[in-house]
Amino acid sequence: MQIVPIDNLDLPGLADYSRLTDVALRRVAEPAGGLYIAESSKVITRALAAGHRPRSVLLQEQWLPDVLPLLADWPDVPVYVGAASVLERLTGYNLHRGALAAMHRPDLAPVHEVIRDARRIVILEDIVDHTNVGAIFRSVAGLGADAVLITPRCADPLYRRSVRVSMGTVLQVPWTRLPEWSEAAPLLHDAGFHLAALALSDDAVSLEQFAGHTPERLALILGAEGDGLSTQALAAADTVVTIPMLHGVDSLNVASASAVALYALRV
Repeated sequence: MQIVPIDNLDLPGLADYSRLTDVALRRVAEPAGGLYIAESSKVITRALAAGHRPRSVLLQEQWLPDVLPLLADWPDVPVYVGAASVLERLTGYNLHRGALAAMHRPDLAPVHEVIRDARRIVILEDIVDHTNVGAIFRSVAGLGADAVLITPRCADPLYRRSVRVSMGTVLQVPWTRLPEWSEAAPLLHDAGFHLAALALSDDAVSLEQFAGHTPERLALILGAEGDGLSTQALAAADTVVTIPMLHGVDSLNVASASAVALYALRV
């Protein structure tokens, strides 16, 4: 194992952790496809279990016994080790989870491959808050949906905050990006999915009513914070479903709504 003590913050291999934002990591020319950052030994474990390839690891020395066994199949990966104060100067924040890994981004699978054997999928339309994206992935993993599809303008599930909030489940739940609705809706309908839009509408059915007659293959569509679902998403939907609310509250946060709906629609 290549253990590299950090005695110089200008080491070329440290640039992934200091000079590149999440957006920049996604766009680096080498490796093709870019990088993402996995934070904590638990998330690194899930990334490796998903078959993702590490480029390097950065950690505090006390985390070596936890992390080194995970890298047994990657003997050439450099492991940069430094004190907590040094790592904070490098990354710009307190690395309280002890370890980071720069991971090669996997190629996204085509939609038909991701949904081939799925019965329950979740579609995220244009959600911009990475925390909400991560929380929804955690609900998907914990409540038994099979995959997540995200629209072209949805926030990146591999953004560091999304990965962290999801507890690494974005690395175990199958997901990919959809094309625009004009192409996505026919694709999903041809695969036998009933599209249910979670939204407020005069013709919406209650979640309880819908859960009593759940279609065999179901795609639950969740919309952006504030604006909700687009007119294109609502037009593509076979049913609009709403969660009945009390005390003048019209809706839940999208991550909370996903958990409620997935629990009600579990199989």
